[in-house]
Amino acid sequence: MFSQGFRPFFLAAALLAVSALPLWMLQFTGALSLPGVPDPLAWHSHEMLFGYLGAALAGFLLTAVPNWTGRLPIAGGPLMALFGLWLAGRLAMLMDAEGPIGTAVALTFLPVLAAVVWREVAAAGNRRNLPVCLLVTILAVAQILFLLGPAEVGLRLGFATAAMMILLIGGRIIPSFTTNWLKKRGAAALPAPFGRGDTVVLALSLAALAVWVALPEGSAAAGLLGVAAAANLWRLSRWRGTATMAEPLLLVLHLAYVWLPLGFALLALSTVMPALVVPQQALHALSAGGIGLMTLAVMTRASLGHSGRALTADRATTLAFGLVFLSAGARVAADWTDDPMLLLHLAAAAWTGGFLLFLLRFVPILAKRREP
Repeated sequence: MFSQGFRPFFLAAALLAVSALPLWMLQFTGALSLPGVPDPLAWHSHEMLFGYLGAALAGFLLTAVPNWTGRLPIAGGPLMALFGLWLAGRLAMLMDAEGPIGTAVALTFLPVLAAVVWREVAAAGNRRNLPVCLLVTILAVAQILFLLGPAEVGLRLGFATAAMMILLIGGRIIPSFTTNWLKKRGAAALPAPFGRGDTVVLALSLAALAVWVALPEGSAAAGLLGVAAAANLWRLSRWRGTATMAEPLLLVLHLAYVWLPLGFALLALSTVMPALVVPQQALHALSAGGIGLMTLAVMTRASLGHSGRALTADRATTLAFGLVFLSAGARVAADWTDDPMLLLHLAAAAWTGGFLLFLLRFVPILAKRREP
């Protein structure tokens, strides 16, 4: 279990996904009150953005960084210790969410993860991935702001950082994986390689998110977010997603990326047309849609690839993708209905069901040695 970073952290991310959301819904409906969680909404936001994403990110980076740097992976005792910090943070937020001890414990994991990633990348002189190190560090700063204040700025900074991670890393792996898959099938038309246009899109997205973090209700943020939404749709259109319909494991990466420009557009509309769109719809498009579906897709693909299995999605995995996509759509749409509870329950059930399927399918894979 502690031979590779993706094994404990992907399992932990999925376990948190199937437990934290039902706990939140029970608190939201008044069916449950947790003594250590005086503000259930803040707990829900923190655990999804910094708890779930923190685990998924750790599993990905601790597996990818050795490939980037050529250095040995973090394993054994050090990996156990890092995982212990993440687990302690979850227990702290459940038992003492707003107390000084709970806060201090919860704040330990992300800075340590950032330090580990910086050390590995710097030791190998791997300058290409320094932006990833910086984003992990900023996510740690966002958590500090969320827990110590101002919480609203920390929440926005956390979302912005997560979005930039998907735009940066997703922008590498989606066209690369698509190109490899299409080449094996003899396709003539391939995704456009990374170029100046991608750099411009990333710069526009960074500017839009930075202005939104600082001035979320300003017209400048709305305008830049609208431009970033259109730019990212253009970027995605160059990656030949429609040609991957035969392989859900690949198609889901394209579908997950769609939620980023959709989230940007909804953020812009929530500023200029608040009667039509509320900010929480945009945040759920970015979180349940962009973060949730992209991390599930990456966890699935990495688990199969690094355990020596074929890179293809079976029916259970495809259904898991569909359920999480449905969850995001239902949660965004819920705020457009007079009685949102039906769609809220559907969103929670679909999210929980999707990650439960992941666990049922991948626990046997993640708990076993790599196949020869």
